[in-house]
Amino acid sequence: MAEIMMCEPFELYNLLNQCSCVSRLAEINYLCLIDARETQDYRMSHIITAKNVKMDSEGMFLLPEAVEVDSMRHMVVYDSNTSCLQEQGRAVECAQALAKASLHPVHIVRGGFQRFSALYHFLRTEKIIYTIMELESLKIYPVEVLAGLLYMGDQKQGMDSSILKDLKISAFISMLQSDTQDRAPTIVNKLFLNCYKYFLVSFIEAGNQLMFCLLFSDTHINMGSKVLIVSRQGRSRCSAVTIAFLMHHLKYTLEQAWTHLLKCKSSMRPNRGFMQQLSEWELHKTGTKVNDIFEPHF
Repeated sequence: MAEIMMCEPFELYNLLNQCSCVSRLAEINYLCLIDARETQDYRMSHIITAKNVKMDSEGMFLLPEAVEVDSMRHMVVYDSNTSCLQEQGRAVECAQALAKASLHPVHIVRGGFQRFSALYHFLRTEKIIYTIMELESLKIYPVEVLAGLLYMGDQKQGMDSSILKDLKISAFISMLQSDTQDRAPTIVNKLFLNCYKYFLVSFIEAGNQLMFCLLFSDTHINMGSKVLIVSRQGRSRCSAVTIAFLMHHLKYTLEQAWTHLLKCKSSMRPNRGFMQQLSEWELHKTGTKVNDIFEPHF
């Protein structure tokens, strides 16, 4: 029997917004999201791609149809407002049924639909059936690194005014490469970024530019503002800066920051040069070499 665990709403948000070339929700064995509420509540509104679970004549939850539970990488359940495993609500009962067949932990969303939809109203829907093409074309939002405060994404997401509005972003850092740096004023004008606090960095280095970047993020996050860090592909440059921020703001080691960010975005990949700079920066800050970037998990 698989383990049953609670997860925070932002963890489900991040699962819904993973991508390779397209949304990972199009992968048949990636995520099974179960809505354990009454059918009438599910039909009124539910989290995007969620399936409503059925019960037998004895009131026992049934495994979802056409879903190979034992091959699913992520199993997530929610009801209206379950907040802990000790509550004997519909989410816990459904998770217990799923755990008998799942090979991976079954997660229950803390606070259920009420809390998730309050935080991410733009991920609610009435749509029940999706084609593969519709799943592949779903809008992908930046991942949430620190709940309600720090987000990380690609240049396209940073230029999407609807994403900035949905997430209530008030400040962001753009790690533009040299070929796009000259076009920065055009990009800024297109986005009407006079409404946002904007910080442009042409490259990452261990000197003043990185420190200005960290202080910029620190200042706005300490004020409760939501900050978005973007780079062209959203994998290398912004990942390196985000790792540096976690080391600076939360006093994480390089390994702790790497592990945290990898949980938020599985495709993040700072290049070896950036990792070397982060390792040297860690040595400078701590006075000792805490982590070896040539270990396999890096």
